[in-house]
Amino acid sequence: MPPRFVGGIDLRVTKRLLWVGGAAYPLQNIARVHTFTLHPKRKEAVLRFLKNLGITLAVAIALTILGGMAAFASREAGSGIVTFVWLGTLAALIYSLVEMISVLAAPSHYVLAVETSGPSTAVVTSRDPQHLNHLVGRIAHAIEHPDTEFQVRVDTITISPRNYYFGDNVNMYGGTGNVGVAN
Repeated sequence: MPPRFVGGIDLRVTKRLLWVGGAAYPLQNIARVHTFTLHPKRKEAVLRFLKNLGITLAVAIALTILGGMAAFASREAGSGIVTFVWLGTLAALIYSLVEMISVLAAPSHYVLAVETSGPSTAVVTSRDPQHLNHLVGRIAHAIEHPDTEFQVRVDTITISPRNYYFGDNVNMYGGTGNVGVAN
């Protein structure tokens, strides 16, 4: 799914909580507040399309050969199954193409991310990047001064983490599916 703006939500700080819409984050559990540009995984989308293309065509050709051999062995017309295989192949390729185009056409977004000491992360955006940069300072101030309270209106988007780079890229050794370069 391409990213879509869900609309405006309230981001507010009360005495000990940061509220992002209906989600509450205790200020003492916030590990990091930062802004960054969220970029689509365009290269991965193209590679995923090419992989799907190769697998789909290989399966279709194999099924066509098997269907032809079965039709030849039974001396019956086996074109119905071959037609079905290629219609399914065409549908799968169209789906993969649309998925790739949606990622290629997706814009980058400047976002503010609030990361907690656990696995939770809140992401909001604004049409004005300076507004987000200012909010980082206000939230950091609220963490240091728990009696601080404020409320602002920001935008939120829904994104698929599968289609966007999220967070930092780090060098890692070992593991699987890591983004980064080993030197």
